[in-house]
Parts: sequence; C-alpha cells; structure tokens
Amino acid sequence: MKAKSASAPLSALIVDDEPLAREGLQMLLASEPEIANVLQAKNGLEAVSIISEQRPDIVFLDVQMPEMDGFAVLEQVGAEAMPAVIFVTAYDQYAIRAFEINAIDYLLKPITRERFAQAWRRTRARLQSEAPHDRMVSLLETIISPRKSLTRLAVRSAGKTYFVDLQDVHWMQAAENYVQLHTSSARHLVHVPIQTLYESLDPEIFLRIHRSLIVNVRQVKEIEPAAHGECVLVLHNGVRLQSSRTYSEQIKRWAANPF
Repeated sequence: MKAKSASAPLSALIVDDEPLAREGLQMLLASEPEIANVLQAKNGLEAVSIISEQRPDIVFLDVQMPEMDGFAVLEQVGAEAMPAVIFVTAYDQYAIRAFEINAIDYLLKPITRERFAQAWRRTRARLQSEAPHDRMVSLLETIISPRKSLTRLAVRSAGKTYFVDLQDVHWMQAAENYVQLHTSSARHLVHVPIQTLYESLDPEIFLRIHRSLIVNVRQVKEIEPAAHGECVLVLHNGVRLQSSRTYSEQIKRWAANPF
C-alpha cells in the first residue's frame, strides 16, 4: 500500500449486498472532499474483480455476504494487494475481531456520521504514512489465516461495549436475529443470528441441541430421555434444556464421547 500525500485524491470501494447500505455509505463519502471516486460492488466476486483491476485506496467491506463474505474477499485478493480496509457489519460478534487485530477499523450498522468520521480519520492518517504497509500485510495475514473460535463476545449496552468470556456462558437461546447469552450472574443480548454465532464457537465446548438452543457441554450434569427420540439436558445449575429430534444424533455422539 503506497503512501498518499495529504492533497492526493482518493478512490473508495463500497462492498455490500444491500443496496440501501451502499447508498448510505455513498452519501457519507460524498461529504469527504478527498474522495474523488467511489466504486460499488454488490458481492464478493465483484469486489475481488474491482480491487484487482482498479486498485482503490480504501475498501468499505461488508463482513456478511452470501457466497463470498468479507473475509473470503481478503483471502482471494491477498494481503500484499489488499487496500486499506474498514469492515462494515450488522453483527456485534465481528467487532471483537476488529478490536483484537487493531488498526483495521470497523463500522457497525446502522452507521452514524460521527462513527464514520472517526474511522475515516484513522484510515486517512494511515494512508498518508509509509510505515503501515508491513503492518497491514501482517494484520491481513492474521485475518485470512485459519479462523480461530471466538473466546469472547462484544456486547453493546447503554452506548458502551462490554466483553463476555464465552467459557462463562452456560447456554444460549435464539430470539429472531438476536441471541441471549445466559451466565451464572447475568443475561446478555447480542445482535447476531444463532447459526452465524454457532459457526464461530469452539465445537469442543458448545453443542447445538435445538434450532434455538446452544449449550456449553461443560455445564451439562446429566441427560434424561424424552419422547420421540428427544432428550432433556440438565445443567449443574438446575436449568433443563429440551433438545429437538433434529439434533439427537449429534447429542448421542457427544454423550458417547464427551469432550
């Protein structure tokens, strides 16, 4: 990534499968006089093509997209060729990855003008410096390496972000596009579909037992049989969780060889 002088015009690429999200970012970028050209891609494949052919200076990259998500775009383009990146996501769970890798910013939908301005200032400063190239390569290589399971989740409440250690979560329950986390002392609500969250969890610790339930297997005290091949998992704190028949086989596999 070449350094840009303070007066050099910049080009940006917006990558998002939602037209309204692209339009919103386009409007925010229109207020930045340094941006001379704004490109758009409605999916990951288009993004890879535009990045390779037109070399934008900065990419606003949606994390969650069908077929090829934001992380797959990074992997396809490669760390050496990837421009500066600001992640865009509707889900709190990805914020923690942005915090952990530092320097690569993120925007949580719906994007406020203030938060956009903050992310833009950081990125503009990086573009004007010679130093960040090696760091950018290192950070991108960290992202596109085999993904590690989440160990913490970012939870937003009252304008603040808190971090919940997943080992302290006893069980999780879906509520439409949210998941409620149950610990011994509190409940936390995160804005993420349960399937998306489950795919990011450590499979040696968390087991899905119902389309709306995930359990920390270290909290399971016993399993009671129920009708129609279902069962009830009893936790050490006395909570009883009813499984569904869809997940009975994987529960049996775990019970035969507990993690």
